[in-house]
Order: sequence, then structure tokens, then C-alpha cells
Amino acid sequence: MKRRTMLSVLPLLLAPAAFAAEPRFVPTERDRADLARIETYLDGLRTLKARFLQIAPDGAASGGTVWMERPGRMRFQYDPPSPILLVAGHGVVMFHDRQLDQTSNVLISQTPLGILLADKITFSGEVELLSIQRLPGEILVSLRRAASPGDGSLTLTFVDAPLALRQWSVQDSQRQETRVTLFNVELGGKFDEKLFDVALPPSTGGTNGGG
Repeated sequence: MKRRTMLSVLPLLLAPAAFAAEPRFVPTERDRADLARIETYLDGLRTLKARFLQIAPDGAASGGTVWMERPGRMRFQYDPPSPILLVAGHGVVMFHDRQLDQTSNVLISQTPLGILLADKITFSGEVELLSIQRLPGEILVSLRRAASPGDGSLTLTFVDAPLALRQWSVQDSQRQETRVTLFNVELGGKFDEKLFDVALPPSTGGTNGGG
């Protein structure tokens, strides 16, 4: 992927966006049953390792490996030649450019992906349910933080029967979407603590983790 494209797309995972007031979504009985299943599934999803494909709003694609360990930890290791590394841990998300040797940080609590990394995932209270959609073999759930809708929205896509997380997307105020699709998903296992240490200089070494 072109360097300027990477730098313009990745902040969509981090930066706040403005949203206009929308009518509150009222789930049906069927919606509530599916949401309960999804909450139970996500609460049991403590660690994950997968390959990913990221599609930017302009259609540009990039790939790599993602590790997730709830609560509060995630690492996006982009494939070469991309110099980009994204690490969530210790309450912050670190965006590092190895080529420029530049790093920026934002609180996890200010990012849409922070919803997915919470210790307890619920679609009420601090999280506002925007919609639930059903496609053949899939369920899509759109969410945002109730107290800070300007942080952006998150849509989780699950395949059904059996239920499994396969994609998420972040949307900004102009309805531009950055989408991440998971492949070769491995659940469970234990990862090296250094994978999620935002206090240490990022390294491409030791990223095999566990699982």
C-alpha cells in the first residue's frame, strides 16, 4: 500500500468523528435473542490470533497479523513493506511508523475498537446499539459509545451456525468505512506480554506469540 494511503487510513481506527442525532434503535424480540447469543460469544472470546485484510475507504488493501487479548490488548502487525504498527495495551493505543520513527497515542476508551476490547461486552448502558442486520449466514451489529458518539461507530460481522466473529468496520462522519476481515482464526492460547507493551520500542521480532 502507498505510504500516504496508510497514514490517512489508520487514524480512522483512532480519531474521533462527529455524528448527527439519530433515532434510537429499538430491538425486536428476535433481535434481543440474537444479541444475547452474541454477548455470550464475545464474553467467551478472550484471545484471538488471525490473519487480516484491511480495506481503506479508497479501496486500498493491506494485510498482516492481528493478536487480541481481552481486556484491552490488541496488536496489528502489517506485512512488509509497510512500516506501520498498531498496538493497544495499558489503556492506550499506540500508532508507530518505523520508517519515520514517529509514534502517536490515544486512549483506548476514545476509540470504537475499545468496545470490542472491553472486559465485559454488553449492548446496553455505556454502549448504544445502532442496528442489527441479517444477511444470508451473517449477522451485523452496529454500535457506538452512548456518552461519546463522536468517537465513531463500530460494526461487527458474525457468521452464524456456528457463531464466529469474522469482520469489523469503523465508520466516520462522512460514512467512509475502514474494514478489517479475519482469516485463519485461532482462538485461545497465551501470548507473549511484550506483544502488547506500548512502553517498549516496537520490534518485528518475537511476534509469533502463542495459540
